[in-house]
Amino acid sequence: MTNHEILQIAMQQSAIDSYCQTDDFLSTENKVVISGRQAAARKYLELPFYCDLTSYGNNIVASVSESLVEIVKNYIDKYPAEHCFETPNLLVLIEKLKPFDLNICFMAEYFLPDISIIKPLACKYQLKVMQPMDFDDCYLPEWSNALCENRKPLDVLAVGAFENEKLVGLAGCSADCDTMWQIGVDVLPEYRHQGIASSLTSTLAVEILDRKKVPFYCCAWSNIKSAKNAIRSGFLPTWVQITAKKNDFIDRLNK
Repeated sequence: MTNHEILQIAMQQSAIDSYCQTDDFLSTENKVVISGRQAAARKYLELPFYCDLTSYGNNIVASVSESLVEIVKNYIDKYPAEHCFETPNLLVLIEKLKPFDLNICFMAEYFLPDISIIKPLACKYQLKVMQPMDFDDCYLPEWSNALCENRKPLDVLAVGAFENEKLVGLAGCSADCDTMWQIGVDVLPEYRHQGIASSLTSTLAVEILDRKKVPFYCCAWSNIKSAKNAIRSGFLPTWVQITAKKNDFIDRLNK
């Protein structure tokens, strides 16, 4: 796959998730669509969205409930696209969402591999490609970024770093949709700052590409360590997304 083909696959998936057309992300004009649910959407998404903003850098595609169309359209057309995803402008949208018992919940940056540079990076520990049967006993707190017990059937592949027989780092991927697998990675605290995370991430990414799937990586904007790992591993920032949720959902996350 080329970088262009990978980008097209990601945009096609975002179009499925947002219930819009792929070309909508390439327009210089913003787009507001009524959110819907499609079987091919990323499996962890709760659809339809109340309010979700996605940008690949050209514009904003807003996938919203019918009651929020005018509110969101006025917001994204008032400010530059990049400012709509951050304060102080974001506070304007937050205020408008309050009567609907909604607030901004998720804010994330997504990364795609750069085919021209991505390759398995070495580290001093033994790396092992692992199938689900190999990591079945790894659903523990220390590997909660690499694996997700709530979506266990989606975890399809992993790469572990071992010191002798001890697992010291783990990158796993979930088959979130038909074409794209998401990477998460964990390293035991006493083994960090040795290049293990980037070695695991890059190696797993190449394994995913070899299986004709697109690896992608996600982190919060404020997670500098994670973003640096993505870049060291051969990934580039590609799109951003913010999602509003009901306040009771947010309260449960905060408890």
